[in-house]
Formats: sequence, C-alpha cells, structure tokens
Amino acid sequence: MSDPLLTRTSEALLGLVDPWLFLKLSATFIPSTISHIFRTESFLSALRIVLFSPSRFREAWFGQFWSVAGPGVRDGAKVRVLPLLDGRTTGGRVVDVPTGPGIGGVVIEIGAGSGLWVDIFSNRHLRGAGEGAAGEGEEGGNRAASARQEITRVYGVEPNPEHHHALWHAVDDAGLLDVYEIVPVGIEDLSSSSSSSGRKKWDGNIEPGSVDCIVSVLCLCSIPDPQENIHELYKLLRPGGRWYVYEHVKVRYSWYMRLYQRFLNIFWPRFIGGCELCRPTEQTLRETGPWAKIDVGQPVDEPWYHCVPHILGVFTK
Repeated sequence: MSDPLLTRTSEALLGLVDPWLFLKLSATFIPSTISHIFRTESFLSALRIVLFSPSRFREAWFGQFWSVAGPGVRDGAKVRVLPLLDGRTTGGRVVDVPTGPGIGGVVIEIGAGSGLWVDIFSNRHLRGAGEGAAGEGEEGGNRAASARQEITRVYGVEPNPEHHHALWHAVDDAGLLDVYEIVPVGIEDLSSSSSSSGRKKWDGNIEPGSVDCIVSVLCLCSIPDPQENIHELYKLLRPGGRWYVYEHVKVRYSWYMRLYQRFLNIFWPRFIGGCELCRPTEQTLRETGPWAKIDVGQPVDEPWYHCVPHILGVFTK
C-alpha cells in the first residue's frame, strides 16, 4: 500500500508545478507563431509585428497556443459550466437538481473568442435526463434535470476580428445562425448609453436593463478596466437578471499561496494572452451594484495548493 502522506505530498508538488508546465507549453508556440505571421503578412509587415508590436505578436501567439490548449481547458471545465447554466449549482458545488433558474431569453456571452463555448447556448441542452442528452459534461449516463429556458438571442462579445471567422463557423456548427450575433466591439461600446457622444462602433445596440443573462467563462481575467467594464455589463442586466460566472480568481487563503500566485503572475500574463491571475473578480462583481441574491463559491474539490482557484455560481440582480 502507498503511503498516504507521500501521495498527498506528490499531488501537492505536481499541483504547484503544473502552471509552469502550462507556461512551458505556451512558449513552444513562439516559433510557429513567427512562421504564421510571415506566411500571412507581407515581409515588412510581419517584421514590424515580430520586432516592434508586442501586443499584436502576443495576440497571434495566444491564438496559436489556445487553438490547441483551449479545447482541453473547455472539456475540463464543462463538468461545472453545463450544470451552472442548468441552474444546478449552490455554494460552488454542482448538485443533481436545480436550485434556481437556468439561462434563457436574451444572453450576453463575454469573450466569445473563436467559439469554444458557443455550443453551450444551443437549445438542445434544454433536454434533461432520459431525453437523449447522454454524456453532455456529466460522468456517465444522461444529464441531470435542467431549469433552462429557451434562448432567444445571444450577443457574443468579441472585439478581436482575427477570431470572427472561426467564431462564425462555431455558430454555424451549433445551428445558432438565427440566434447568435457576433458583436465586434468591446464591453464599453455595447450600449450607446455608455458613450458620452452616443456614437456606436457597431450597427447594433444593447439597451440598459434589456438582458436576461450574462455568461462569463474564464474571461474576466483578461478584460481591460475590469471594474468599469463589469459595471457596464451590470447596467445591461434587467432587474431579476442573472450573471452566471465561472472564473479563476485571486487566492484568498494562506499567505504563502498568495505570495506564490503573485510570483507566478509575473510571467503568466505574458505567456497566456494577458490573463491576470491575481484579479479579485468576485469582490469586483459583489461591489459593482446591489444584488438581490448571490450564490457563488469556490468548487469544493479544489485543493489548497491550487494556485489558479475558481468561483462558480450566479449573481442575481
């Protein structure tokens, strides 16, 4: 029999090292990114991007890396995200029966990217146990009951035009062309009311108080001006509207894990597309405005040595 202490120690060491392996994986995509830029741009333009435009190079680098790493992250997160959207989470735990309403109506997806999460908005997820939705993010058998309602509109916010082609294909594959609209601007331009001039950068407009649900999955870590933009999104929610959140956040437990996360964060944003590990996202959401109900917590199966902890749950306006 193995020594339990030795096993726990080995698991903790692997957990602490794992983020560095993720950074190493990202670094291996630098050569292919340079090659991609020179294949798709003129020689002089490519040279300018590689040598003198770190922001554009980082975007291209992250796109190359995330096309490989993203699907694995999605598959690992689906066991929490699908129940979240079904209304089956409480206190950071996934449960078997709904504890509140699921998503439905008019929805904003933040950080649509290349469409990794588009499929979760398909109304085929309305089906519950015993109706043929076998194995969708659950361990074995059919999914549990769902409190979802029909989704009538999804605004997929993605200001980076390099993602739009892949995002459109993901929307088409999910059968959502008549429901899903790609919004090619940042959060600050979703509503004309958020602009002092009233001028818009896209043809549409999302009125304050008109949105039923907001969904943010592993994206608030990289949005600019998080306090301001989270507040802009809050204003778009109708009274009673819900914000479904699965995000990684700042470590709150043990001084040494907080210190370790801050050290890791010196390198993390540079290798992972501007993603910030130490953002107090839960606190920012709580303080952005009055909420009628907050049911959010850290998943109970995340151990103490997890230096990329998450929050899971729903904020109800």
